[in-house]
Amino acid sequence: MPSVKKLRIGLIANRSHQDAANSALVQLISGARHALHFLQPEFVVVGRTLDAMITHGLLDICQHVERFPYGREGGLMKLVSRVVDTDPARAVDAVIYLIDPVDPSSVFPEAVALKRQCVIHKKPFLATLASAREWLELEAISRGAMADASLQSSFDLQHEGIALIAHDAMKEKMLTLAEKHFALLDRFAHRYATGTTGGLLNQLAQKIKGEQAGRNWVRPFLSGPLGGDAQLAELVLERAIRRILFLEDPHVARQHEADIQLLERAARTVTGFAQVISEAGGADHWLTCLDQRTRLP
Repeated sequence: MPSVKKLRIGLIANRSHQDAANSALVQLISGARHALHFLQPEFVVVGRTLDAMITHGLLDICQHVERFPYGREGGLMKLVSRVVDTDPARAVDAVIYLIDPVDPSSVFPEAVALKRQCVIHKKPFLATLASAREWLELEAISRGAMADASLQSSFDLQHEGIALIAHDAMKEKMLTLAEKHFALLDRFAHRYATGTTGGLLNQLAQKIKGEQAGRNWVRPFLSGPLGGDAQLAELVLERAIRRILFLEDPHVARQHEADIQLLERAARTVTGFAQVISEAGGADHWLTCLDQRTRLP
């Protein structure tokens, strides 16, 4: 059997997520010890984040580390370059950027470019503690690891809500994903969407489940430009929505960019609970792995 490529992961955390003994960075690495021990990934870590890992004694868990410069010295800019690098020995496969929603550095050009290039190059961009924990767990499970029992409650979909959002150019992709993974999505207690996407998903559900049973399969809110993202953000803050599948088109200018950022910021505000999946190329893999994980004892 051919060997599975070892993952290379870019890692950075805003200051408030790295200094304290119970910071998101510490919770991530300590909490994901099982998955990290199994995966043995290589980390590319921006300067101060690595300093914090050393201070907290986390290098015994993350043993394969490449140091990048401090952010003020271009470390984050270099990480963007590694996202787009075509050399597999240098490129990162995913980025974990634990973002504090009130830290202004998260809207610096290099931070915005980091996310955009992850979306363009079909690589996970994991900006909350919850998203990073789940991604590491799902990657480990997909490669044969045992399940982490401490995460079991978050995979009980009968008590979970999911938001399904797609820009115009991505709506067909969303319908394709929803049809392929309909059985999984149907197990969620609640499904939410904005505007047109919600109507299209309900039409799909009517085709699969019948006109009456599928009529309200998704609860539609306003369209994004009219405030639908803000409505969903409130549900995220109320912990009614844990997962947001937001298929973004990174190549269009969006007049409601602030609304999109509002929804992402809501997830980052409850960093240990919510997550946004923005990368359409990996959504199929994520849904497949999520289904696999929910069926484990």
